[in-house]
Amino acid sequence: MRGISKYKVISRIGLMLVLALTLHSCFVAKNYERPEFNSTENLYRTDMLPNDSISMASVPWETLFTDSYLKQYIAEGLENNLDIRIAMQQMIAAEAYMKQGKAGYLPSLSAKATMTHQELSKNSQFGSFFDGAIEQFETSANLSWEADIWGKIRSNKRATGANYLKTVAAHQAVKTRLISTIASTYYRLLALDAQLKVTRTSVKTRGNSVETIKALKKAGQVTQVAVDRNIAQYNNAKALQVDLETAIFKTENALSILLGKPAQTIARDSLSAQHIDTNITAGVPAQLLANRPDVKAAEFNLVQNFELTNVARANFYPSLTINATGGLQSLELDKLFDANSLFANIVGGLTQPIFNQRRVKTQYEVAKAQQEQALLNFKKTLLTAGNEVSNALYTYKAETEKYDYRNNEVVALRQAEKNSEALLENGFANYLDVLTARQSALNAELNVIDSKLQQLLSAVTLYEALGGGVQ
Repeated sequence: MRGISKYKVISRIGLMLVLALTLHSCFVAKNYERPEFNSTENLYRTDMLPNDSISMASVPWETLFTDSYLKQYIAEGLENNLDIRIAMQQMIAAEAYMKQGKAGYLPSLSAKATMTHQELSKNSQFGSFFDGAIEQFETSANLSWEADIWGKIRSNKRATGANYLKTVAAHQAVKTRLISTIASTYYRLLALDAQLKVTRTSVKTRGNSVETIKALKKAGQVTQVAVDRNIAQYNNAKALQVDLETAIFKTENALSILLGKPAQTIARDSLSAQHIDTNITAGVPAQLLANRPDVKAAEFNLVQNFELTNVARANFYPSLTINATGGLQSLELDKLFDANSLFANIVGGLTQPIFNQRRVKTQYEVAKAQQEQALLNFKKTLLTAGNEVSNALYTYKAETEKYDYRNNEVVALRQAEKNSEALLENGFANYLDVLTARQSALNAELNVIDSKLQQLLSAVTLYEALGGGVQ
C-alpha cells in the first residue's frame, strides 16, 4: 500500500509538470530587439566623413595625450577620484542583484531545529492522556521551488543582468567624463600660464613706456594727459596680471579635487608643447551605440524595463509551486534519530490571481509606461550624443582655421605697436595711436592663446562625445 501511495504522489507531480509545460506553450516571454532609429545615419550633420572612417574613440587615452604630466594626472584621477569610487560601489551593488537574479531558478532550502513544550489542562481529553504536558523535538528541512512556466524568472534574471551592465556603462561614463575634465582643466591651466607670461611682458613694457612718456613730457613733446593715459594702461595690465594669478590658483585647486587630493601646486608643461597627433575622426554614427557609455547605459535601461514588463505580464498567469518538508519528529529526545521519527510532506499547486485590488494590472500598466519612457530616453540620449559630436567636429574645424588668423593678427599688431612707438619718439605720431596699438596687440596675443586652448578643448570634447577613454 505504501508503494502504491508513493506511485500516486509521483504520478500527480508528473501530471502537474506536464500541465505546466502545456500552459507554457500558450505564453513565452518576448525577446528584446533593438529599436530602429531612422535618423541615425545623419546624426553628425556633416558630409566630411567617409562611411568606413575609424572613430578616434578607439584610441586609448595614453596614446591620445602626449604630455607626460597630463598622463600622470589622468592615471591618478582614475585611481583616486571620488566620483569613480562612488560609481564602483554602485556597480558592486548591481552585481549582487544580478547574482540574486541568476539564482532565481534554484529552489529555496531552509532547515530548523525546534523543541516544543506545551502545558495541557489535566481535565482535557489530551491533558489526561499525556499527563498534562507534551514535549516534542523536531529537526526538519523545507524545500520550495517555482517552475518558470511563463518565463518570469528568466525575464527577471535578464532584467538584473541589464541593470548590472547599465551600472558598468555608467561607471565607464564617469571615467570618460573624468578623463575629459582632467585634460580640459590641465589645458586651461597651461593657457592661463601662457596668458600670464604675455601679461607680465606687457606690464614690463608698459612700465618702461611710462618712463619714456615722462621724458617726452619734460621735452615738451606730449602733455600730462599722455602720461596719465600710459600710467592707466600700465595699471590695467597689472590688474589683469592679478586676475590671471587668481585664476591659476583656483584652477590648480580644481584639478587637485579631480585627482582626489588636497589643494596644491600642480607641476606642468607649457601650452606651446601641447599637440594631438591622433587624426580627428568621428567614425560612422552607428558606432555611438557601441562606444559611448551613456548611450549604452540608456539601452541597458530599456532592456531592463522591457524584461520587467515581461515579468509584470507573467503575473496574470498561474504560478506552479512545489513545497516539500521532511525531517525527524519525536516526543522523546533520545528517540529523535530513530527511523520511526522520520516524516515527509510534499505539496504542489497552481495559484491563479483572480481579485487582488487591481495590483497585478496596475503593475503591468506602470511597467509598460516605464518601458516607453526608457525607449524615449534612449532615443533622446542618442540624439544628444550625435549633437555633441556634431558641435565638437565643427568647433575643432573652426578653431583650427581661426588660430592661423589670430597668429597673423598678432604679427601685424606687434609691428604696428613698434612703428607707433618709433613715430611717437620722433614726433610723427599721436600717443593715442601708440596706446591703441599696444592694447590691441595685447588682446590679440591673449586671443591667440585662447584659440589654441579652444582647439585642444574641442578635440578633448570630441573624444568624450565619441565615448573615448574606456577601451
